[in-house]
Amino acid sequence: MATIGVELPALGESVVEGTVSRWLVKEGDAVTRDQPLVEVTTDKVDAEIPSPSAGVVVKILVPEGETVDVGAVLAQIDGDAQAAAAAPASEAKPAAEAPAAEAPSAEPAPAKPAAAPAEDEPRATPVARKMAEEQDVDLAGVQGTGVAGRVTRRDVEQAATPAPAARAPQAPAPAAAAPTAPSALPAYMNYALQEGDKVIPLTPLRRIVAEHMVLSKQTSPHVGTVAEIDMGEVVAFRNAHKRPFQEAQGFGLTFLPFIVHATVRALRENPRLNASMTEDAIVEKQAVHVGVAVETEKGLVVPVVRHADRLSLSGLAAAIEDLSTRARNKKISPDELRGGTFTISNPGRQGNLYGFAIINQPQVGILRMGEMVKRPVVRSLDGQDAIVIRPMMHLALSYDHRVVDGAPANAFLFRVRELLEEGEFSL
Repeated sequence: MATIGVELPALGESVVEGTVSRWLVKEGDAVTRDQPLVEVTTDKVDAEIPSPSAGVVVKILVPEGETVDVGAVLAQIDGDAQAAAAAPASEAKPAAEAPAAEAPSAEPAPAKPAAAPAEDEPRATPVARKMAEEQDVDLAGVQGTGVAGRVTRRDVEQAATPAPAARAPQAPAPAAAAPTAPSALPAYMNYALQEGDKVIPLTPLRRIVAEHMVLSKQTSPHVGTVAEIDMGEVVAFRNAHKRPFQEAQGFGLTFLPFIVHATVRALRENPRLNASMTEDAIVEKQAVHVGVAVETEKGLVVPVVRHADRLSLSGLAAAIEDLSTRARNKKISPDELRGGTFTISNPGRQGNLYGFAIINQPQVGILRMGEMVKRPVVRSLDGQDAIVIRPMMHLALSYDHRVVDGAPANAFLFRVRELLEEGEFSL
């Protein structure tokens, strides 16, 4: 039997591990080459791992919810069994003999339980376990924040931050804290299930998003400011060009590229919003990489438009269309979700008046688009005030007050508004 291992591939230079979120096949299933076998969640994105060969799935080595290193074997495929799987009943006998032939190659399987922690050992990812050994961190004293309470690399990093002398008095704590780990919330915050309640388990990606949002609010003192934008010039330009643009590009011209175009110009003029904070310094970044939040069936992801300030309006529209489509089709790579310097969130047509988004760490600002509606506003016509109907939109900026003060934040948002209302665009 030609056994082929299905490995967790390198899904990006920043990804070192992944969690098996859902198997799309089961043992004994016949598969074709490049058929999706399993969904894997990383701290960047969900990905489907395709079959490296046609054949039959003879062994699934990593259960759902398990986290493994890049390069780990997730399953085994018998490449020689493909003919037997498709053969008529008279030829099915060789396929039935597969388990006997498989016995020698099944020897490595026990290695998996041996490598896994025993029942009384703390659950941790392989990377976290290795890091704990290198930094002399006792995993029993680390509260896991990963899937099913698993200790992650970030948990070990945080546990290793205090000096050894500061950690020493806390050594007895794990034994006392262990019984309360499953319920860290105060009693009044714990909800008791009622009849008819629908319980929806957190997916790995949803859990990661939740962790990042909580971490962002704990890290950055969020401040918000809102601008009301008259989008009349943008609407006029789009209406004049949307049909030829659609015919030339093959996709529609939306309002999002206009917002990104104005934002990147304002970031160039207000670099404090295109920054990050280190332990003892503020880093204003030369490159302008804009993340654009995209809602997918698995949750929110933020692909990044690289060097957005170098692109024309049509170039931005093409980049956003490409990234958004591939994100929804699970074709985006983790490296295309990292390195953003500022983020724009577009809730779509049902975005409501406005809302404040949570900052995407380690950035210091995020701009959220509100719903565009026609409203009566006062304008000066021939020296007289008049009430006119204009398409209005609110843009809400959330910013990190550790890095950005009110004056530069308001100057940035004012400039975005100015650029949109001037309407000096070209494709």
